[in-house]
Amino acid sequence: MAHQSLRTGHEQLVDRLNRFPQGAPPSDALYAILKMLFTAREAGLVAQLPIRPFTAKRAARAWKMPLAAATVILEELAGRAILLDLETDEGTGLYVLPPPMAGFFEFSMMRLRGDLDQKVLAELFYQYINEEQEFITALFADGQTQLGRVFVQEAALPLDNGIHVLDYERASEVVRSASSRGIGICYCRHKMEHVDRACDAPQQICMTFNNTASSLIRHGFAREVDVAEGLDLLAEAQERNLVQFGENIQRNPNFICNCCGCCCEAMIAARKFGILNPVHTSNYLPEIDTEACNGCAKCVNACPVEAMSLTSANDPHRPKRKQAKLDETLCLGCGVCVRNCERGGIRLQPRLERVITPVDSSRRAVLMAIERGKLQNLIFDNQAMASHRAMAAILGVILKAPPVKQALASRQLRSIYVDKLLAKNPTER
Repeated sequence: MAHQSLRTGHEQLVDRLNRFPQGAPPSDALYAILKMLFTAREAGLVAQLPIRPFTAKRAARAWKMPLAAATVILEELAGRAILLDLETDEGTGLYVLPPPMAGFFEFSMMRLRGDLDQKVLAELFYQYINEEQEFITALFADGQTQLGRVFVQEAALPLDNGIHVLDYERASEVVRSASSRGIGICYCRHKMEHVDRACDAPQQICMTFNNTASSLIRHGFAREVDVAEGLDLLAEAQERNLVQFGENIQRNPNFICNCCGCCCEAMIAARKFGILNPVHTSNYLPEIDTEACNGCAKCVNACPVEAMSLTSANDPHRPKRKQAKLDETLCLGCGVCVRNCERGGIRLQPRLERVITPVDSSRRAVLMAIERGKLQNLIFDNQAMASHRAMAAILGVILKAPPVKQALASRQLRSIYVDKLLAKNPTER
């Protein structure tokens, strides 16, 4: 305990962030970011909070302070979108510390603020995320299960070949079915604007839903919209060739970003690490009609991840003729190329193997934790207790043992194990 007390609050917070499946590798830039967002005292307090949602009473116990004092701190942090305050059906108020992304990094740039220098913060984000490789690699390239997935643009799907799109694959259905809908400034383009790299895509188009939206709306980080305006903004994003990148779960996703290829980190990661599948694709792939293709390159220019290119058509009568070529290993299946082909030369077809989307955030968190060697942190979540720290360390060694690690890599065994684990130890209680 004495050793812990010698470490700064920000150092303890970095350790806390890295217990979650989506970590934040330490660097000078990260510490500078955290010092802008948290005081040293706040960082030390937040470092003691559990990974799973918690009540004010539990925070008060961890902090060894009266409930009223703890509630004041929690509300202050929620008011700055460091924490999310969640409403439950039972009426019990819960709080959660979201991961840096998608989480409090983005929230800090989702509205114009006078309480911190957003230009300096944006420059630090750019250094940490766009110039340094460790964070973006850990976020998008580790493991099979990823944070986000791509929604297919529904207008790009043919109506005459029996393709069936499930509700959770439709961005429009997410907008319609959400209990709350919030719109804020696009973090990625806002950040790029401060470093003179932003494109002209709209910024007031970042979409949050359900409990996350309710919290951000309550504290002024997003404005509430109805279904009709949400669908209008979605249509505008699709007309601007933006890709819908949302939370990688079937039930109640909390965000959909409308991503350009130049500013948005998910698209940049898809180009950099495409072979590692950093973004879950849709269940569709474009198929090029080589007879209809005239090599105009509109699909090439529209593709946000450079999956389309031009190649020789091998036409002996027109040796200079070009045609589009798809790299399936890079393709997101978003359908942007289909909408940009004026000759109807590209059609979406189902992928041979369906992409599996986790049912909910609990299952995704457990899957990510298994793959990244952090499951022990979800099971033994109360790191303020010496017994939890000891058991987490022991379980971490066991889970990293080659036979156990290999067994958990099995899709069938992993599915059974996750269901059993969540039945006994749900991550959202």
